[in-house]
Amino acid sequence: MKIDFVSDVSCPWCAIGLKSLEQALARVPELQVDLHFQPFELNPQMAPEGEEINAHLARKYGAGPEQMAQTREMIRERGAALGFTFTKGARDRIYNTFDAHRLLHWAGMQGGEAQKTLKHALLKAYFTEGKNPGDTAVLLEAATAAGLDATEAAEVLASGRYADEVRQAEAFWQSQGINSVPAIIINERHLISGGQTPEVFEQALRQIAQQMP
Repeated sequence: MKIDFVSDVSCPWCAIGLKSLEQALARVPELQVDLHFQPFELNPQMAPEGEEINAHLARKYGAGPEQMAQTREMIRERGAALGFTFTKGARDRIYNTFDAHRLLHWAGMQGGEAQKTLKHALLKAYFTEGKNPGDTAVLLEAATAAGLDATEAAEVLASGRYADEVRQAEAFWQSQGINSVPAIIINERHLISGGQTPEVFEQALRQIAQQMP
């Protein structure tokens, strides 16, 4: 079963969706899964220094302080139930994530497990530790934590390598109608949107597996 997980590392629902999907997959151990992380930028025009999160959310979604606080608490609770920590107050800015996607593309060339480990490291860096996922030092730290070659990772970041590949992939998924994340595409035809529960993912995985030849 091929799974394309379209997401951004600054998207809290993507962290929730990934943890839920992984728990669902653990409940269906007979499935052989080929998991790929695909790029999507929530804020492709974001400046390198980022933007204060409350101002950003108010401008982009029209959300007020009370609504934002309620949403954050709901996200924290969902994450905690899945074993992921959204540290209160850690995410005070939102950043450009293009370089993170370049690094994830490179990691994917090392194999699916390497890419998944880096994805987790980047999500943790931003949501748990409050670090900038667009900062070169943070990206190298995540690559090292994921067991990837730090020297080669530094070369990728310094050279601008894989920029075209990431942009092409982003354009492809947008052309397929993906305009919000997470978007989980199974076997290139079944779409599951949003940070669903493990139970929803498990049911979908079982149903799709039954339809496979």
